[in-house]
Amino acid sequence: MKRIGLTGGIGMGKSTATRSFRRARIRVFDADAAVHELQARGGRAVAPIAAAFPGGVVNGAVSREALRQAVLGKPEALRALERIIHPLVRDMQRRFVARAHRDRQRMVVFDIPLLFETRGGREFDLVIVVSAPAAVQRARVLRRPGMTPERFAAIVARQMPDAEKRRRADVVVRTGLSRHHADRAIRLFIRECRA
Repeated sequence: MKRIGLTGGIGMGKSTATRSFRRARIRVFDADAAVHELQARGGRAVAPIAAAFPGGVVNGAVSREALRQAVLGKPEALRALERIIHPLVRDMQRRFVARAHRDRQRMVVFDIPLLFETRGGREFDLVIVVSAPAAVQRARVLRRPGMTPERFAAIVARQMPDAEKRRRADVVVRTGLSRHHADRAIRLFIRECRA
């Protein structure tokens, strides 16, 4: 089974890419969705986060805003949070792989925004980076509800520069031209992998 890592900075077009893979009936492990599940009411991360970050859990679920404030500009707090979250996400990923093996999938995709920042991508057969010009990225992200230029700058500062991600990639998909262009590039990639 071929394991494809998919990454890119905020606003670079990972959602568009994952939709293309799903339309091709390729299973996608979404790391952000896994984190949301872990932090929702009854999620496995709720109790450890409540213990480590008083006030970080409200009504049985992690308050993303309270947690954001608790780690903003505090590298040690952020590392403590990552020590809680990352092992749980990896466990979910292992179960995803086991199901895919059992179902005889030929290819699976792992949508991991901080793939290079947290792992380096060595466990994948190849890594796709989605990329768009900085102006396009900024415009996309600032359209999101609640996003501010300051928050955008803080998020980008935590992420590896796009040029470095592209340098490390096996495949780069440009998403700044159009969704159709990016979708076509991914369909071509899938066809080549299946050949």
